[in-house]
Amino acid sequence: MLFTDLSSERVVQALSKVGFRIVKGGKHIGMSDGTRRLTIPRHKRINPYTLKGIIKDAGLTEEQFKELV
Repeated sequence: MLFTDLSSERVVQALSKVGFRIVKGGKHIGMSDGTRRLTIPRHKRINPYTLKGIIKDAGLTEEQFKELV
């Protein structure tokens, strides 16, 4: 499943629900849960393939992420 039209804000909100916190701001958003570090581009629409990689790096399945959004 490919996610389309998700902004970086919505991705950050979803990941915050599973324990990720913002650790760095700027052009990209850095998030961490203490063991994993994620880099999320600050865009109004994140490329679906980039988002798929972020979900995988977060240790989530696409279905789990869909429930968070």
